[in-house]
Amino acid sequence: MRNTFFITIFVIFFVQMGKSQSSGISLDFKDEIDLYLSFTIPTIDVEQLDKQRTRYTILDAREKEEFNVSHIPGARYIGYDHFKLMELENLDKSKPVVVYCSIGYRSEKVSEILKQAGFKKVYNLYGSIFAWANAGLPLEDISGKTTNRIHGYNKDWSRWIKRKDLKIVY
Repeated sequence: MRNTFFITIFVIFFVQMGKSQSSGISLDFKDEIDLYLSFTIPTIDVEQLDKQRTRYTILDAREKEEFNVSHIPGARYIGYDHFKLMELENLDKSKPVVVYCSIGYRSEKVSEILKQAGFKKVYNLYGSIFAWANAGLPLEDISGKTTNRIHGYNKDWSRWIKRKDLKIVY
């Protein structure tokens, strides 16, 4: 009986660990993300977004040089430092929106503004583009071509990009 208990705990631990790894989020990365987010906006994980990508308007809250290197296919650049709500006037406020950045902090702040402006269904991509890339999901460059380049924000933050086939730029 005792052995069955320990085996069950062992299996649960490794299944959960596998889920974290397949989502592009290691347990250490999750801990780091959770330090920066206040969870004022509901999150969505990369697998869920990937499965239903056409259902959402995807907004990139990183800076233009980050977006130009690579972004989630179909994402629209909105920025963070110079974000202007009026540039989104043509969006349907009832259509679900997913906002992302590097790990989720900037996108959470922009998402809060969107909610206050009347957008009904706003989600923050948990782990943002780093989790997306780590999960092996596609990236495209400014010309719309698939790329293996990703902007690492800076050397410290780029440590969370784990895919060895990605070229990290700053």
